[in-house]
Parts: sequence; C-alpha cells; structure tokens
Amino acid sequence: MMTSRLKYLANAVLDVFMPRLCPVCGVALMADERHLCRKCLAELPRTGLHSIDFNDMEQLFAGKVPVEHATGYFWYEKGSAYAAVIHDIKYHNCPDMGTFLAEKAGKELAMCGFYGDVDAVVPVPLHRHKLAQRGYNQSLFIARGLAKALGVPVLDAVKAVREHSTQTRKSAEERLRNTEGMYAANSKVMSRLPADAHLIIVDDVVTTGATLMACARALLSDYPGVKISLFTLSVARLAN
Repeated sequence: MMTSRLKYLANAVLDVFMPRLCPVCGVALMADERHLCRKCLAELPRTGLHSIDFNDMEQLFAGKVPVEHATGYFWYEKGSAYAAVIHDIKYHNCPDMGTFLAEKAGKELAMCGFYGDVDAVVPVPLHRHKLAQRGYNQSLFIARGLAKALGVPVLDAVKAVREHSTQTRKSAEERLRNTEGMYAANSKVMSRLPADAHLIIVDDVVTTGATLMACARALLSDYPGVKISLFTLSVARLAN
C-alpha cells in the first residue's frame, strides 16, 4: 500500500518536470496513468478476434501451418494514431508499453479460456546483430506481459540463426523468401518440454504472417508433436 502511494507521488513529481505524453493523443499523462491515457486506452481499436470462430488471423495461416488458436489485441492501420503505439514499442525504446498492453490482453484471454492449456510463451527472436543495434527485443517484452497474465513461463524455444533485411515494403511473397532459414528450434529448451507441448509464439504485429509462419515451421520441423498458437499485440487489417 505504502509502496504504491510512494510510486504515485514520485510519478506526480516527475510529471511536473518531465511530463509523460500519451503516444496516441499527445496529452500529458496523469500520475496514475501508464503509457496511454484513459481515453485512448478505452478507445483502443480492439479486434475481438478471440470471440470469433476461425477468425481472420487463423484463416491467414490455414493450410500453411497448423495453428491451434490465433489472435491479436488491436487493429494496426498505417498512419493511424494508434500506429504510434507499435512504433514506440518497437523503435522508440518503449518496450514496457508492450508488456503493459499484452498483460491486459492476456487477462481477457485467460478469463475466456481462449488458449486452453498452454505450457509456455515463445517470443519471436531477433538475430544478435539486430538485438545489439536496437538494444532490446520488443517481442520478448510483449511475451512477458502475456505470460504473466496466463501464468506460464517465457521460453526462448526459437532462435534466430540468420540475419535478414527489413520486412517493411516487401510483398507477401518477398517476406516469405526473406524468412526462409531464418529461425531454428532451440533444442536445449525444447528437450525439457513434453513432446505435445502447447506453445504460443508472440510478435508485435502480423501483416502477411511470414515471420510467425517461419517460427512455427522451425519448431514443427524438429518437434512435430508440439501444438502452436499465436498472439500478436496488433493485427494489420490487410492480413487476410
């Protein structure tokens, strides 16, 4: 109780000298607001995909890779105010916002039992060179929030074994080629899991699905008995 009060007071003092701004509307955040203001958080364009049978995201992977369940928290539209959320998480050193939002999403998904029995959450990895350049893996922070809400561990069950050029501005076919041979299963991690382990692969946004597909295929290639589900913080409306 005292810790929460002190944290509130500290935030209030800091906000006087270094006001935190909502990335969506630009309004200064109140001391008890985290990352987004109440209004923008309430108006977050949630997808509701978890409540739809064979939803758009699941259809995206149908016939390409076996997926138990797939969903994303909110819609991503390039140029929209909410696109700033993903950009800040990914490029502007705000990965904690990803943890915050993913935990919120995870609590909703846990309440409705969307994923069922899950053994672990697996972030899409970054190659070591990209990680050194960016300083953090945004998918790891998102995975931490989801895992906390679901009460399961985060495991680096997939590793990036090859560098790749950015996926931005590439067509769906080019993205698929760009991700070939990029990932591999981490045998040290996978050897400790049941043969039929249920894993949720996590990323920041899904557009063509090439990255998630490559990660799933890397796992299934060496461990065909595992069950794969998918979660992204956002979903591009052009995904299907």
